[in-house]
Amino acid sequence: MRFILLALMLLASSFSANAEDADFPIRADDGSVIANHRIPAALESQIGTLPGIVVVGNPKGDVTLFEFYDLNCPFCRRAAADLKDIVAKDKALKLVLVPFPVLGFGSIQGGRVEIAVAAMVSPQKFFDFHHKVYASRGMIDGAKALEAAKAIGLDPVKVTVAADDDKIAGIMTAHLRVGDALGIAATPGIVIGGVTIVGYPGRKAIEGVIAAVRRCGQVVCA
Repeated sequence: MRFILLALMLLASSFSANAEDADFPIRADDGSVIANHRIPAALESQIGTLPGIVVVGNPKGDVTLFEFYDLNCPFCRRAAADLKDIVAKDKALKLVLVPFPVLGFGSIQGGRVEIAVAAMVSPQKFFDFHHKVYASRGMIDGAKALEAAKAIGLDPVKVTVAADDDKIAGIMTAHLRVGDALGIAATPGIVIGGVTIVGYPGRKAIEGVIAAVRRCGQVVCA
């Protein structure tokens, strides 16, 4: 695959928006306050217009959670497993997956394959593929992502051709620019209820945030 030029371009990108102090007292499962900050509604709405995103769960859900993730982020792997269970149980949750490959060459390779697969299959089949990618051991790269694509019945040659399309570079760049504007300085970056949560607070904390947004429209209710 022709990933070298894109890798150099993306790895050269800097994240100018650093995580701020916590605007809301969101506590992680270990009791610590996790970094979070308010974002403009107009900026949050931009996420849903990005190319290459995948909506799973309830497309008309009463709460929307956006996850910016890197395939080689261990916290993203943990978040993916938790969110899969949460979506299965919470029939009113809309989950939007945003590939955000910032942890190196392998992540960019895998991200290109993911974006290619997303354009070839249904959201639910992509979700299955997404978790097959995470099920592999060690560093995830293009080859491992292609193995997962083959496991869901796709032709690896066709996926490779699609992953090599120059338009995917533009999709990845769009994700990075919006993620930068959102202040996602660590993965996973979770955007919900007008707030960016930097890092993964854990399943109990995320379920609490979802419940709060549903109850009072804020990530933490008074």
